[in-house]
Amino acid sequence: MATREAAEAEDVNSLLNGAAPSLPPPHVVHDLLSAGVCVQCIFRIFGVSGCAHLCSSITTSMLHTFLEEQSTDPNGSARNGWCSCASTDLEKDETYCSICLGVLQLACFQDQETRVIPKEARSIDAFISILAETVKQESFQIDGFSLEVSLPPVIAANERAIWLYMKRKYESEEWFKDKFSGQMSIKEALRVLLSTPLENHMNVKSGVHSFRVRLTYTHSEALRKLQDRLPNNRRRDLVTVNNGNNLADSHERTVRNGDNHSQSESDSVINRTLDSMSDHAFCELFQLPPAKAFKPCQLTITCCRVPIYIGGRYLKFSRKVSQSRWIIDDERMGEASVEELVGEKVCLICRGDDYKFHAAGREDIDVRMLGSGRPFLVEVSNSRSVPSVVGVQQITEEINNSEQKYVRVRNLKLVDSEAWALMREGEAEKQKQYAALVWISRPLMEDDLKNISSIKEMEILQRTPIRVLHRRSPLERKRVIHWMMVENITGSCQYFLLHLCTQAGTYIKEFVHGDLGRTHPSLGSILGCRAEILQLDVTDVKMDCFD
Repeated sequence: MATREAAEAEDVNSLLNGAAPSLPPPHVVHDLLSAGVCVQCIFRIFGVSGCAHLCSSITTSMLHTFLEEQSTDPNGSARNGWCSCASTDLEKDETYCSICLGVLQLACFQDQETRVIPKEARSIDAFISILAETVKQESFQIDGFSLEVSLPPVIAANERAIWLYMKRKYESEEWFKDKFSGQMSIKEALRVLLSTPLENHMNVKSGVHSFRVRLTYTHSEALRKLQDRLPNNRRRDLVTVNNGNNLADSHERTVRNGDNHSQSESDSVINRTLDSMSDHAFCELFQLPPAKAFKPCQLTITCCRVPIYIGGRYLKFSRKVSQSRWIIDDERMGEASVEELVGEKVCLICRGDDYKFHAAGREDIDVRMLGSGRPFLVEVSNSRSVPSVVGVQQITEEINNSEQKYVRVRNLKLVDSEAWALMREGEAEKQKQYAALVWISRPLMEDDLKNISSIKEMEILQRTPIRVLHRRSPLERKRVIHWMMVENITGSCQYFLLHLCTQAGTYIKEFVHGDLGRTHPSLGSILGCRAEILQLDVTDVKMDCFD
């Protein structure tokens, strides 16, 4: 044990010797220590190279003792203006860094609830174990991770206050203009501190990755004091952002509820306010140096994966199944929806929190989707598993072998987020083919067949259909009928199948019956008689997407 402690002490001494050339004069370091700045923040502010800033075991008293030794003449007298006070005075109170509020001291972490960790129990190994355990509890399948850090705006204010304090006090000294190169932010310092040990613990690499471990630090008491110091007009902005609630209380709720967007929005308002403030105005509003902190930040650890996308084409065989879930006055319309039949299977196998269903256009509930199918994507939020080729095949089989046989999927695959944009781009340019069962008020003649078949690239004008005016803007749209073909039905002269190919966005039902003149020309106006559509199928969606 003694040998191990001696080796650790030698390692610390070696780290400090390596850090010494980057540090300012000892009396400045002592001043910062006395102001409550932690060793890690001092090292990162002055751009200490190597791994000294990673050594969380270096305490204030260790650094003080080292510098005292460096500042003592052989005869035992102090030099360079060094103030030789007892190093224990610097740590007699349980305080936390006046800049990072305990973040780089690893002073708090989360187990059943956020709690303060005593000094003697703080270690990088303990912190990493908690992070790894959180990931394990969430049962994520991972092959890498990104480490994200969110800090309260008060930390930026503290850092600026320390900088202005040093500038005011030491700007005239020779060392001042040369000692601030290579400064590292608190976020970056924490990522560097944690990434390699967490990689080793979980046996995966960190970097730009879909799986993210997020450390969200908050400090409601310090945030409340910061809010009180801001100019009145900026305070009104913050109240507006937080819907009239107290900012600190709102922050606690948003973090607790996992609402990162609301938290980021209010933090952005504060950061913009601080950035726009001149040094003179800042010094009038804030204490230099900032007051010592007697409470550390609170930490919330969350794990999440950015959305994954499963794409393919679906076929719908029922005229009682809508594309998306359709509820009116708490009553379901239809027997099911493609969104649920496909999305729920995907979400279940991916073990996601939720899903969104996106499709290249839509068909009415009473319209079947046949042929090659309609392109779609299922966006799965926070999936614990990313399906392999075998997993995707399992999803296909689960959907296609369902008892109702309402829906089938084909060409299912795992795709990236760019597929969503490509599907949307192609949606406006696509052509669609239909088969419509049509009745007309007089017998169909041979000339009618030739007339209909001769029509190519015919432009029509459609006003928003009466049936959707309650939910669509009243507009006029130009659309193109590319071609049409009639298929006779044996034994009937007034019923026939109309096959047609149209531009995306054409209202087919209205093109057939004319919608009281709101679509012109229509099939009825072309034939000079009344025309009604009895059934409609989509037979092809022409898009270079999931073919």
